[in-house]
Formats: sequence, structure tokens, C-alpha cells
Amino acid sequence: MSKRATSGSGAVREDDVNVVRLVGRLSAPPEEVVLPSGDRLCSFRVVVGRPETHPSSQRVDALECSTSVARVRRSVLAWQRGEVVEVEGAIRRRFFRTATGSASRVEVEVSSARRVRRSTTA
Repeated sequence: MSKRATSGSGAVREDDVNVVRLVGRLSAPPEEVVLPSGDRLCSFRVVVGRPETHPSSQRVDALECSTSVARVRRSVLAWQRGEVVEVEGAIRRRFFRTATGSASRVEVEVSSARRVRRSTTA
């Protein structure tokens, strides 16, 4: 077993690290949904440019983000398309059911967020 792996029970080891920091543009206004549990979830997408030296012809990454933290949710809901934002959190894989069966999605679970620069377009 590698040093960074979890134990057989799935417990997190002290040397495991799952930390993400993104700075990019908001692709659309954030959306808030109320889950069947009554919890509120705010979802949004951050577009981050790739360096010109990157070997792929793809120039940006569009990364799905979400938060259920009330303080962060209130802040994020005031953001507008095109604004430069910074988010910190962790990568999560979420499993859910759809009409066609089970599905999963990888997203950034945001624990803190701030607006870096307002959009210059109205």
C-alpha cells in the first residue's frame, strides 16, 4: 500500500491531501437549489485558462463548483457572469440517481470564496 493511500477501512490518513485553489472567470450566474433533505446547494462553473505552452489545443478548463456553506453561498449568489473569482475547497465525487440509473459527477466542494474583480461588461 502506498504511503498516501487510505487504510483498508477507508479511513483518511494524516498525510492525505485534497486541497484545491482556483482563480478564474464565472461562466454564468450561480444557481441555488433546495435538495430533498431541505439543504441548500449553490452551484457554479469557474473557467480557468491553460498556459500557452500546454500541449493540448484546449485553452481553458471549465470546472464545476458547489457549496452548501451558508456564508459562502450568500456571497457566491451575488456574483455575476464574467467576474474573476477565487475559490478554495476539495475535489469530491458525488453519486446520485437519475431516470436512467446511477450517475456520478466530479466537482470542487467550495469551503471559501471571494470575488477578485468585478465584470467589466454589464
